[in-house]
Amino acid sequence: MNLAYRDLRHNLGRFLLTCFGLSLLLGVVLSMIGIYRGLVEDALTLVRSPAVDVWVVESGTRGPFAESSRIPGDTREAIARLQGVIAAGSVNYQSVETLHQGAKRRLYVVGYEPGRPGGPDRVVSGRTIGRSHYEMVADRRAGFAVGDRVPLGRNTFTVVGLTDGQVASGGDPAIFITLLDSQELQFELAPPAARREIARGNSGGTTDTVNAVIARVSPNASPESVTLAAQRWKHLAAMTQAEQEIVLTQSVVERARKQIGLFTAILLVVSAVIIALILYTMTMDKIREIATLKLIGAPDRTIIGLIMQQALAMGMIGFGFGALLITAVKDFFPRRVVLQPEDGLALAAAVLLVCILSSGLGVRLALKVDPATALGG
Repeated sequence: MNLAYRDLRHNLGRFLLTCFGLSLLLGVVLSMIGIYRGLVEDALTLVRSPAVDVWVVESGTRGPFAESSRIPGDTREAIARLQGVIAAGSVNYQSVETLHQGAKRRLYVVGYEPGRPGGPDRVVSGRTIGRSHYEMVADRRAGFAVGDRVPLGRNTFTVVGLTDGQVASGGDPAIFITLLDSQELQFELAPPAARREIARGNSGGTTDTVNAVIARVSPNASPESVTLAAQRWKHLAAMTQAEQEIVLTQSVVERARKQIGLFTAILLVVSAVIIALILYTMTMDKIREIATLKLIGAPDRTIIGLIMQQALAMGMIGFGFGALLITAVKDFFPRRVVLQPEDGLALAAAVLLVCILSSGLGVRLALKVDPATALGG
């Protein structure tokens, strides 16, 4: 006879309601892990999209995603001539805001040279950029459709294609325009400021500046050798693709990782306290039954098994409901939520451990019950 099963069936409604409340809490824990994974994926999306091996940036900086970087536009020709480089392209990155259909949109602009590395890795609708000016490929999250006209700066761009999953580390959807357009957008002055600069005899300086030069390396050459060659120019710094990803994960999302990790640990502690209090209350409700079991000679392991089985059932059912809930609603979150099987298994193991530890309070109470309580009035 399974005493835990019979006891839970006797109070099935209350037990399932308790499991549902616990599932909401465990669902939040799982969603926090998924949000962190999503932050990492978003941070690495644009750096992985060009499928390059080397990033060349301004000396003393760690790349365009971590801090400001500006280098001359003709750097690309110098990098393209390095031994082992098979393709090179210049790129610009900047955040902008615009109005579309009466709503404010915050976008992350990627300027690249069509036909060279730096553009979207795939276009799911429409086509790639075919003109040198005023065309864009936008991520679906921007809410644009092919054919829409979007104002950027003092110019209006036509959406000619859509991509998917291209977002900045802050979650802003990416749009891709030509390098020339991005330079004009980045360095253009408002008309009053432009007239003031002309009156001073200053045309505003050169706009042939880029944030980074990216390069693909031949399979017969190593990215490390190319970075060493690029670093011979004192005004340049270079890093491999792996080093650029490390910079992003350690600088851009490091604080978010610590904060989400701390919040997740707090939620697990809260879950343990809640499970312990629930089991203590359930044990209090069964004082007379436990005393009767002791009176008829039931060993302590039978009583301990009763409480621990209930704790494990509560944890696993709560975890299962929570996982199903988050899986069903994760696509409605404003930021990407990435649920990985190994994270789910790790959380399930943690829940099992929490349930075992939390059952100690109920076990302690059950073992102190006097068998004579069963004979009381």
